[in-house]
Amino acid sequence: MPSACLVWLKKDLRQHDHAALAHAAAFDAAAALYIVEPEWLSSPEFDAQHLAFALATLAPLREALAQRGLPLLVRVGSALDVLTALRREFAFMHLASHEETGPLWSYARDRAVARWCRAHGVSWQEFAQTGVVRRLASRRGWAARWQQRMSAPCVETPRGWAGARALQVEALPTLASLGVHAAPRPLPAAGESAAQDVLHGFLHQRGATYRQALSSPLTAEQGCSRLSAHLAFGAISMRQVHQATESRIASLAAGAADERRFAYHLRGFASRLRWHCHFMQKLEDEPEIEQRNFSRACDGLREDAFDRERFEAWCEGRTGFPMVDACMRSLVATGWLNFRMRAMLVSFAAYHLWLHWREPGLFLARQFLDFEPGIHWSQMQMQSGTTGINTLRIYSPRKQQADHDPDGRFVRRWVPEVGTAAYPSPIIDERAAVAHAKQRLYGLRRTAAAREEAAAIQDRHGSRKSGLPPAVQRPRRATREGAAQTELFE
Repeated sequence: MPSACLVWLKKDLRQHDHAALAHAAAFDAAAALYIVEPEWLSSPEFDAQHLAFALATLAPLREALAQRGLPLLVRVGSALDVLTALRREFAFMHLASHEETGPLWSYARDRAVARWCRAHGVSWQEFAQTGVVRRLASRRGWAARWQQRMSAPCVETPRGWAGARALQVEALPTLASLGVHAAPRPLPAAGESAAQDVLHGFLHQRGATYRQALSSPLTAEQGCSRLSAHLAFGAISMRQVHQATESRIASLAAGAADERRFAYHLRGFASRLRWHCHFMQKLEDEPEIEQRNFSRACDGLREDAFDRERFEAWCEGRTGFPMVDACMRSLVATGWLNFRMRAMLVSFAAYHLWLHWREPGLFLARQFLDFEPGIHWSQMQMQSGTTGINTLRIYSPRKQQADHDPDGRFVRRWVPEVGTAAYPSPIIDERAAVAHAKQRLYGLRRTAAAREEAAAIQDRHGSRKSGLPPAVQRPRRATREGAAQTELFE
């Protein structure tokens, strides 16, 4: 019988450097599938902008694959229902996809699909697409494995596929047809070509002052790579970004002084690509950290003290702290914010407002177009002080404004009523709130139970000397993992 393969696209919406698509080219018949899952649309981290960007990325991909003979189906429904129905139309015996490090609902879905495949005699092959290692026994040597993967040649794009001809390729769904209502937010250009253009623009122009530009919301908008959404939806692979960056660094390093300065800035960006996968690996190794503390010694620390009024003021940008409110309003309006200001928002929620990280994390996930679960939940806990191994970083909103918006341009843009009677007074006493947070957390960390647990967390999740600096607590100075302020979302 002729062999047939179905490629299940998830967060890998591209045709280049795509192992699953390349695998399907060897079969007698092939098709690609993207599923709009109700479980995703109803998940607490979902926002309409995520679906809009996914559909905008799928449109040019569908056209590009069709030109090479491969139909791309977009179906709506739970994965098992869609696969079962599709198999009646297209008798595939092979399923190919990339591995996904996603939220718990996607983890449960993948386990159910694995059972379905075994029950129906379907061979499911998953391919790695980032530096995240599935079923990793130990973090030792992880950085070397990351380097090996990223340095391997990109997967060649097949010249064509023997596409399944009997399948009906229907029009892409719309937000309206799916009953999804979108807030008016600008979306960046989507698709593989757009991602390549963004990368090229950063490596050849915008990245020239990256290290200086990344911290201020005034300069980061143009000075950061702005690849995060494209990476989150897989319109470009981490390997493509890594190799293009290293090639550009090598070219610049051999040039004149200004080119060597450009290379210096790009080296800062290159290091953050490693941190990107390092944080995703934590969720891969321990999916439960999406919902519970890394350090169980922190259980009960904030859960029973959750202040709904403070939370809503934080969400709505009316805390009475201008830099906090400006950052939140900017994020809600645009779907993007530079990393340092994201860290400040989480720090303010966790320490100043004493909010548990889960509800603020869900709210932020809905605002970030580039929501990446592995990075997001690891960072929410790290910036909230519940990992047990990272230095506590409590951001002063006033200092952040003085350092990164000294003329008040960013604040005035997003909080025009600041300085008038219409702007609220601070909702908390900053000095008292910070003192309370330090007393509680430093007191907790001094306990024998917390210290013992931290050693186990470090062994399982901490960075290693083989390429990434350690995350072990050092007195009186921040660890690199805590202090680098890595632009993981950019």
